[in-house]
Order: sequence, then structure tokens, then C-alpha cells
Amino acid sequence: MSLRIVVTVKYVPDATGDRHFADDLTVDRDDVDGLLSELDEYAVEQALQIAEEADDAEITVLTVGPEDAKDALRKALSMGADKAIHVEDDDLHGTDAIGTSLVLAKAVEKAGYDLVISGMASTDGVMGVVPALLAERLGVPQVTLLSEVSVEDGVVKGRRDGDAASEQLEASLPAVVSVTDQSGEARYPSFKGIMAAKKKPVTSWDLSDLDLDADEVGLEGAYTVVESATERPARTAGTIVKDEGEGGKQLAEFLAGQKFI
Repeated sequence: MSLRIVVTVKYVPDATGDRHFADDLTVDRDDVDGLLSELDEYAVEQALQIAEEADDAEITVLTVGPEDAKDALRKALSMGADKAIHVEDDDLHGTDAIGTSLVLAKAVEKAGYDLVISGMASTDGVMGVVPALLAERLGVPQVTLLSEVSVEDGVVKGRRDGDAASEQLEASLPAVVSVTDQSGEARYPSFKGIMAAKKKPVTSWDLSDLDLDADEVGLEGAYTVVESATERPARTAGTIVKDEGEGGKQLAEFLAGQKFI
């Protein structure tokens, strides 16, 4: 039987762009370029490596987001994933991590799976809780924050590195895992992969396809809310220390004044 791998990915604002909040205090995604979250590229890479070792495997990439989120799916498909699912609905605007886990769980169940692989966090929200929430909703084991992962005989195994020690973990499939940015450099899409991605199937679902109501997601259904936001002040000119024999002393006084020493 084919090993069914689902990789959850996210389309995020480019961290090098000028990011800010919209009037409703959600991230303004229309005013900045987006891309596949870098941390999710590691999840795609690990899925590809697992599939290469398996006798038979199929990789589906799944995202929840606006129309432009298809760009994240195309990147993953060009890396080597087989097909994609895009959950898009205007009522999803403002959905928090808890709501996102609900949508993902419904989509994963509808798609069918043996193993779900996620990045350790998104580069915009940086909460890192969705894999655990997803595993809870699916009712399957979670093996998170892995720097090494493999699948053999219906069991997923991996290594989690901590500050003082490393743990060897395993769980029976079906399961949810998340991988860190130490799990292995993600491959760069080849020209052949980019061209092949254009012919790979991308299925679109909305909330009705997942038997979800609008009040379960979006800003109205969110458990968390941003109450206020203040723009970061513009950078000011730094302090220039002219070394005329007292430079070291002036530098020490400046650092002490900033409570750095």
C-alpha cells in the first residue's frame, strides 16, 4: 500500500519586505510579496527523502490561504511533491492558530493520510503550536521538533535535539511530525521540476467542502485577537565615538548606560 504523506505549508509575507498590520489588525498580506515559508521547505524536503526510501509513496502538499497561496504550493510541487490541495475561502480571513488547525485537520482527513509533516513554525506567526494542535484534532501521536526523521515498517522515528541532550523518539503511523531547520538543507527546484509542476493537480476546497461553518474560523471564531499595534519607530542615527585616547572609556560608559555591561 502506498505511503500517503501530507505536508502542511504556509504562504507568508517576505521577511525582508515592509510588513505591517491592516486596519483590522491582521497582517496586511496585500502590500508585501509572499513566498513559501522557509521553515516549511524543510518539511517538504524530509517528505521527499522519506518517499525516496519507500517502496511506494505519494506526497500531497496542503495550504490554507488566499489565491496567492498557490505560489507556495507551486514551489513545493516544483521541488518534487506529487499533488496539492488549496483551502481558500473569504471567511478564513483572520483565522488564528486554533482555527487553522481545525481547517487543516478536516482537509487532512478528507485527503487521506498516513503521515503529516510540518515545519517547526511559520515565519510570520512563529507560534509553533499548529502541529501539536493538528495531532490532537486528528487523534494521532505527535513527534515534534525533529532534526532527523525516517519511516520504516509503519513506524516514524526521529531525533529531537535539546540544549543538554538528544532524544530518540518513535510513533506508530498514522502520526504528525514537525521538523526543524537542522533536518537538512532543502533542495532547489530544477528547471525540469518547475516545468513538471505546471502539470501536477491542484485541488481547491472551501469551507463547505470541509463541512465547516464560517463562525468556526476567521476573526469571529478566533480564540486570540490583536487588540492594538504600534509601528516600530524609525531608526535614529547612532552615537559616534571619536577615539582621541578616550575611545575605550567612552564606549564602556555608553554600554553601561544602556545596561549592556
